[in-house]
Amino acid sequence: MVGDEKQYALVIAEKPGAAMRIAQSLDDSEKPKKTMTYNVPYYEAYRKGKKIIVVPALGHLYTVAQERGRRNYYPVFNFKWVPKYAAERKAQQTKTWLKAISELADGASTFINGCDYDIEGSLIGYTVLKYACNNAEKHAKRMKFSTLTKKELEEAYNNVMPHLDFSLAEAGQTRHEVDWLYGINLSRALTLAANNWSKKYATLSTGRVQGPTLKFLVEREKEIQTFVPTPFWEIKATAEINGAIYEVEFERERIERKIEADEIVKACVGKTALVKDVEVRTFKQTPPVPFDIGALQAEAYRLFGFTPSRTLGIAERLYLAALISYPRTSSQKIPPTIGYREIFASLKRNPEYQSLASDLLARKTLKPNEGEKEDSAHPAVYPTGNLPERILDVSEKKIFDLIVKRFMAVFVDPAVKQGVKVTIGVNGYTFFLHGRRTLEEGWLKFYQPYSKSDEVSLPHLEKDQKIIIKAVAREDKFTQPPSRYNPSSLLKLMEEQGIGTKATRAEIMDTLYDRRYIRDERIVVTELGFNVTEILESVCPAVISVELTRELESKMEKIETEIEIRENVLAEAVGYLKPILENLKMNEKNIGQRLSEAIRQSRLEERVLGNCPVCKTGKLLIIRSKKTGKQFVGCTNYRVGLCKASAPLPQFATVKPTGKVCSTCQWPIAKIQARSRRPWNLCIHPKCPAKEERKQFALRRVQQRV
Repeated sequence: MVGDEKQYALVIAEKPGAAMRIAQSLDDSEKPKKTMTYNVPYYEAYRKGKKIIVVPALGHLYTVAQERGRRNYYPVFNFKWVPKYAAERKAQQTKTWLKAISELADGASTFINGCDYDIEGSLIGYTVLKYACNNAEKHAKRMKFSTLTKKELEEAYNNVMPHLDFSLAEAGQTRHEVDWLYGINLSRALTLAANNWSKKYATLSTGRVQGPTLKFLVEREKEIQTFVPTPFWEIKATAEINGAIYEVEFERERIERKIEADEIVKACVGKTALVKDVEVRTFKQTPPVPFDIGALQAEAYRLFGFTPSRTLGIAERLYLAALISYPRTSSQKIPPTIGYREIFASLKRNPEYQSLASDLLARKTLKPNEGEKEDSAHPAVYPTGNLPERILDVSEKKIFDLIVKRFMAVFVDPAVKQGVKVTIGVNGYTFFLHGRRTLEEGWLKFYQPYSKSDEVSLPHLEKDQKIIIKAVAREDKFTQPPSRYNPSSLLKLMEEQGIGTKATRAEIMDTLYDRRYIRDERIVVTELGFNVTEILESVCPAVISVELTRELESKMEKIETEIEIRENVLAEAVGYLKPILENLKMNEKNIGQRLSEAIRQSRLEERVLGNCPVCKTGKLLIIRSKKTGKQFVGCTNYRVGLCKASAPLPQFATVKPTGKVCSTCQWPIAKIQARSRRPWNLCIHPKCPAKEERKQFALRRVQQRV
């Protein structure tokens, strides 16, 4: 250990990677001494002859837990903050972590919270200093930074805040306590109701944010399921201009009557059209605004198909590598204090960005196009200018490049485009021909390949010019139900509705998937998700009320600005909960019966891979042998002696239905997820002709190489 003389400052970092960065930046030689105690790393640095010890937490080391009483009843309103290992079985590692921090605290004269500057980081540092460092939070100081670069960390240490950001810590504390009160009571009510009825254990949950989020999805699912399509007709046409064929657009998007659509086709097909007007206009396409975390998650989903939680995880790794600023921000502003030119000069060292960075550095002024959203703690997400010290994996490269290109694009002039609208008359009907070309690339050049291309070249056309209509056809269409939410659009909806936080929304989505309330990328609500929402709506609608959640969210935000206090918010939350829980108690048997049936149905859904292509009446079901423990597929008609269809399945892998069938053999296609491998789709028919064809093709390739 360090020793007993109280001559050093103890800095609490949020994670091991951040601790290493802080120690390296503050050490005069940039080579702090790394020591392990109880298998916990800490760093000894010297700055102007003064010793600094930097020790990391592992995120939250303390959590809210029930103060006393049994764990199988509700309501429960007594709670306390305890070490995480005392409340969670999977957190036993934190026991030695806290022991190491406590021993290091004994020799410290100065205490500094060096965790990320946000609600969670403020709370992590506060609880560690209070409980593990013998109430050191009373006289501790606070570092404030948005990047883990040497320059910013040195500035944060040299200009350390004289005391902790108590209002942020209190807001975080209140949020955790309110979420615990809602989560523990409502989840216990659902779980105990189902378990007491069925005598089979299943974990169910809902919460202050989880309930309203699931309700959004259920409402959309109902819209889709009750949607009645109505027919309409579209007119599709092509025209020949200078020997080339172009699609032309009819004046109306849809025709309500088939007979009218047929009349239009008859009147226009094979006719010569006349150009009635050529309208040319020039317009500007403004640059995008800097990334806040929601916009980054949405763009990464659009471009790469990354889920919000995956994008956040990647961004946090880039932040810990000092490549980008703190990602959990709601800001769309990048102040001059971050040093635009210094960042571009540093990025210029990277061959991939050399040309673009040089272009920006040659400009007299650098003014970003900013959005309206602000965050008092952090600017928008931006690259620090540092070059990677390690080889980035494929996903990290994608997110890093996206952030760099977006940051560059916001400083560039608008793109200038020219739009052409040609109005064409055909036998009393009107068609349009649209063209678009880029006159000045502006920011689009800097945001390649992520900007959408919408170029449509048209030949030169003049008024009264004749055009030949080559083909006119009627297309039969039906109105479509509203589209399903995906992780990106759901995240955006949660943000618009003001529920959850920038740090928790992706986590809420993951919980809904984990509880099997929803499935698939285009989100489908399961029978279990439907039942949980319908039960809560009928018995205690306040639980899934967006207004209630938003109101509590607003009050917790007021704690940050010291307009509201923790005790009032907690008392209000308990006041909301008490009648809700009384209703759940009164209806426990009915709730338990409905939930048990939903759980049974949900588990069956997960095992059905599809229809049996052999007997045509049964379902192919995932079965686990009682004798061997192996999983395989069998038809549900086997027990009644009507079908013997079966197939082996990969062992030690999760098998899920996809709802798709093999185009070759019509057997179901399953999604296979094995450890340490990317998921893949598999036709479960062992003798599928397509498999044999692929096998023969691979064999021929091998023989050709030999």
